[in-house]
Amino acid sequence: MESKWSKIIIHASAFFAPFLVPILFFLISTESEVKRTSIQALLFQVVFGILIAIAGIFSILLIGLPFLFVFVLIFWIAPVIGIIKALSDQDWNYPIVGRWV
Repeated sequence: MESKWSKIIIHASAFFAPFLVPILFFLISTESEVKRTSIQALLFQVVFGILIAIAGIFSILLIGLPFLFVFVLIFWIAPVIGIIKALSDQDWNYPIVGRWV
């Protein structure tokens, strides 16, 4: 039960503390599932932050606007899907970085 709520908090932290909460849960938790979820969440935030920054730079040339839209959409929707999956006790991997960990 503790693992379920830990995962929910990690996924929800994307909206209020995307780096701090996953790092804290990784350091504090003893469960491997929670550690794996926290690393995935942290990697997801970093990778998509970089992708959004690159697309933002290229959006000046209007080339990056579609990419910027898609990346921001995924950046906001993926944690919500993670919360829903964690509420139903299902395993879920973040897009792109999920298989790295």
